[in-house]
Amino acid sequence: QVQLVESGGGLVQAGGSLRLSCAASGRTFSIYAMGWFRQAPGKEREFVAAIRWSDARTYYADSVKGRFTISRDNAKNTVYLQMNSLKPEDTAVYYCAAQRQRLRVGLVPSEYDYWGQGTQVTVSS
Repeated sequence: QVQLVESGGGLVQAGGSLRLSCAASGRTFSIYAMGWFRQAPGKEREFVAAIRWSDARTYYADSVKGRFTISRDNAKNTVYLQMNSLKPEDTAVYYCAAQRQRLRVGLVPSEYDYWGQGTQVTVSS
């Protein structure tokens, strides 16, 4: 099993920045990739960004490309999501997720095996 704990959410004005962190513990050697997803009220959970653990290759949703950056610290088993130029439409609960070995990095929630509890991000206009 892998446990994930997110931190760093909060309230920010449009145009501002936040950095989310997700610390993994447990059987972290089994992690192939980690990702961030978000879910706004009344909407489905959607992909934000992912990173392959072995070589740090990154993947982004078009809606956040150029504004968000995902990174990882292997020594700390932690993944980060730096969010810049935030918009009101970025408001959501953000979830960290971990994927066991697959043929490719997942871009949908069903491809992930472990989830954090979520952290609220609110962007005011």
